[in-house]
Amino acid sequence: MILITVATSGIGLATAELLAKEGKDLYLLGRRKDRLESIQKRLIKDYGIKVEISSFDVSNRKAVEEWAKTESDTLKKMEALINNAGLAVGRDLIHEAQVDDWEKMIDVNVKGLLYMTRQLLPHFVKKKSGHIVNLGSVAGRWIYPRGNIYCATKRAISALTEALRQDLLGTGIRVTEISPGMVETEFSEVRFGGDKEKAKAVYAGMTPLSALDIAEAVVWSLLRPAHVNIQEIVIYPTD
Repeated sequence: MILITVATSGIGLATAELLAKEGKDLYLLGRRKDRLESIQKRLIKDYGIKVEISSFDVSNRKAVEEWAKTESDTLKKMEALINNAGLAVGRDLIHEAQVDDWEKMIDVNVKGLLYMTRQLLPHFVKKKSGHIVNLGSVAGRWIYPRGNIYCATKRAISALTEALRQDLLGTGIRVTEISPGMVETEFSEVRFGGDKEKAKAVYAGMTPLSALDIAEAVVWSLLRPAHVNIQEIVIYPTD
């Protein structure tokens, strides 16, 4: 069974679809319960796999810990954790930005990833197998104007991914970072507070990556033999 955070749209949903085609049982997380239920029914019907769901905010430490306690038996069966939860809020200069926006990005992008990883890792270590896939970004390598805190959170993911590899040496656990460039999902809509026109303008005059493009890289990394660890994949659109 493979656990995907924020599987209700975009890269998370596309990854769930591809893994379902591979016959993998899934555990899908997200805040939009109605979407989760709809996706659950469809994947079970279309692929005959087992799909479990839970709805909570991964940046809420208490909620994550309570969920993990309730689902401890299920977590023991997990093969992999895909840390897909992440967002950007605003495109402000750092001295003009809203501190609440900073908090939201740090809470979801960094703390949420850590909270989820902390709950799964002991099970992986105990059975000496497992795979953590962290969704980073090219923004964690190359900082862009007005990206400040978002870029900082993605650089933190890169550092944490490497730290995991160091700490887990000898455990049989694999750790991968997938770092996409411009992907057309709900990402820009969230960044601009639901303004669809602003979001659309981000991709004007070029062909962006799709959620499927990134999902294919995630699934390819997961399906390598146990002795193969894909350290990092950086993916840009040709444009």
